[in-house]
Amino acid sequence: MTTATAPPGASTPATTQEPAPRGGAKPVLDGRRPPFEAALVYAFTLIPMIALVAAVPLAWGWGLTWLDVGLAAGFYLVSALGVTVGFHRHFTHRAFKAKRGLRNGLAIAGSLALQGDVITWVADHRRHHAFADKEGDPHSPWLYGTGVAALAKGLFHAHMGWLFDRDRTNAARFTPDLLSDRDIARISRLFPLLTVASLAAPALLGGLITMSWWGALTALFWAGLVRVAVLHHVTWSINSICHMIGERPFEARSKATNFWPLAVLSMGESWHNLHHADPTCARHGAEPGQIDPSARVIWAFEKLGWAREVRWPTTARMARLYEAANPTA
Repeated sequence: MTTATAPPGASTPATTQEPAPRGGAKPVLDGRRPPFEAALVYAFTLIPMIALVAAVPLAWGWGLTWLDVGLAAGFYLVSALGVTVGFHRHFTHRAFKAKRGLRNGLAIAGSLALQGDVITWVADHRRHHAFADKEGDPHSPWLYGTGVAALAKGLFHAHMGWLFDRDRTNAARFTPDLLSDRDIARISRLFPLLTVASLAAPALLGGLITMSWWGALTALFWAGLVRVAVLHHVTWSINSICHMIGERPFEARSKATNFWPLAVLSMGESWHNLHHADPTCARHGAEPGQIDPSARVIWAFEKLGWAREVRWPTTARMARLYEAANPTA
């Protein structure tokens, strides 16, 4: 087995304790989404997917420039890290503490991914860890059985089918800390405006740089809709593929796996087995050779003094998790 060491300057070791939601007696669900909100979920899930399908013939000869590629890559990087570093490792699991400016910036950046407002996202994900791969998990692929048909149904459910379930996770139970944070609650309420900004900003830049409506349109398509669609499917793949296919070197209370092909696009999230073994750890790809851009960004924030009390992995903790999963190794 290979063990991990923290990045240079690492401080606080990781622990396995998941942040316990206050008011645990409150119900898991909080009613149903209203029809208009449910319709928006369909719209912002399906429209970028349609754009992604349309992108294939567009890429074969017209409608794509290096400017579009650059804008798409830039907005992908910002919104993806907003989800992985912000929504996931900071807000959901408290893997590090952040200064107010960074905390608010991460909440805004994650909102640009069009995966829901920060409070809803975090509530769903904390619920996922509370019931990982068991009844109550909003997006486990193992809820329907282990037969071929059941697993196919489960894979679709985990990947995107769960998004169309109108049951809402009870934020009062799972995210009381965020509900009481005025800044984060305000950013959460501004999600519709941030959604518009996420699509309009690339179009505005494309139009201004090229001084043309065509430049604005292609930037909207590639750096807006297609960028969102790709990031959606990468994120959803962590819920689906990374709970079914891959390696499980560490002991975890779920079927989470490591799936290396998604490491770069997911910003290190596809090292999912260690994450479920040690949820509050700031680094998911903790073994040598495991690329984890999100952890490197957190390390940079720590060096700049913007993040503190970072929960880095330790060699001793990694060894115990490995030995628990491989008692005869």
